[in-house]
Amino acid sequence: MSKIIVRAATRADQAHIAAWNAAMAWETEAKRLDPETLERGVLAIFDEPRRGFYLVAEHEGRPVGCLMVTYEWSDWRCGDFWWIQSVYVVESARRLGVFRALYEDVARRAKAAHAVGLRLYVETENERAQATYDGLGMKRCHYFMYETEFPLQS
Repeated sequence: MSKIIVRAATRADQAHIAAWNAAMAWETEAKRLDPETLERGVLAIFDEPRRGFYLVAEHEGRPVGCLMVTYEWSDWRCGDFWWIQSVYVVESARRLGVFRALYEDVARRAKAAHAVGLRLYVETENERAQATYDGLGMKRCHYFMYETEFPLQS
């Protein structure tokens, strides 16, 4: 089996990342994302690194998946939690260890940056993803997530 290579994403990856985000939203929530808003959202990470960063996984020389990391300051722990978001692996590369490689790379980077931990959220019905996260040693926390959405502004 070919090795999975993980690297920091660049602006040149924007089209893949936007397409994968749209695919992930459809596959997990049957939600269609506005392409222009999505493009601006992806580029905003590259324009403002304080927001976070993307990693891209490659298999046999082609990009096959990505994730985004954002930061949450914890005053209780006096440090940042790194949130793993926008995870996507192309269908043909699933079950090859792509997410594991991405996760291990994020964990290494987070430890080097003295982050206090990693977090992510997952759809309650997505049992396959939950099993993957359990298999990596992540634990379900005791928080529920709530949100209020505001209309998109152009």
